[in-house]
Formats: sequence, structure tokens, C-alpha cells
Amino acid sequence: MDESGSIGTKEFDLMKSFLSQLVGRLDINSGNTRVGLVTYSPTITTSIDLNAGMSVAGLQSAINSLTYRGGDTNTFLALEYVRTRILTSAAGDRSDVPNIVVVLTDGHSHNSTATKVSSKFTERFCHVSYARQSIMGMQVVLAQCDVSVN
Repeated sequence: MDESGSIGTKEFDLMKSFLSQLVGRLDINSGNTRVGLVTYSPTITTSIDLNAGMSVAGLQSAINSLTYRGGDTNTFLALEYVRTRILTSAAGDRSDVPNIVVVLTDGHSHNSTATKVSSKFTERFCHVSYARQSIMGMQVVLAQCDVSVN
């Protein structure tokens, strides 16, 4: 989730609302679906681990408590972080369950060249099943990822 300076507080709150509504529609309470959340700007932060075992209400509360920081848009670092630190068995990834990565951003990367390189590298792991769509002014990118692909 992009929390850079180009997002602004109003749009950040819209993204939080979108994510809260999204997790409300997922099969989370049964344990079948795991959700992790990474925020990024100059730094990347794991806000929710995949193995946190939170309920829908807990996830929505954690999302609503996120605070806006601003700064540069380091999408390329966020993509690398998700691939190397979130989609791992140590962080709660399950090898027998498909991974879906959702990137919420305004599309203004601080380093577009590095983001393109990182995206190309990530595509090796994500089988390029992207669905790009603008929702509430945000660029939403979905990708199904298989971390077992090397």
C-alpha cells in the first residue's frame, strides 16, 4: 500500500476504506485465506504478517489504525520486499495455496526504471496474470504469484 507524498491523507484514507471492505469479503475467519499488508514510501513496513491469524474484525481494525507517513514512492523496493520477506514460509506463506499480490498506488514511482526492472523480475514469480484497473483514482494491480518458481 503506497503511502507516499503523492498519495496524500485523503487518498490514503480511501485506500484504507477500500482494503477494509475487501477483507470483509474474503474467507478469513475460517483460516482459508491469509492476509498480509505492507506499506511503503521511503521505507517498507510490514503492517500485518501473513501468519498473524487475525479475524476480519482484527484486520479491519489494523487497517483503520494505519497512519499516513508521506515521502518518496519506492514501489520497486516494496515489490522486492514482498517477494523476499512476505511470500516466504517463515512469514506464513503456504506453498500449496496460490498467492495474490495487490498493489495500491497512484502510479507515480520515485524510480520508474527500477520499478520496471523489479516488476519484470517479479513477473518471473507471478506468471503475469495482471488485472490493472483504476479504482477511486488508485492504480490497483493484481498478480497471482508462485514463489516456488526460481
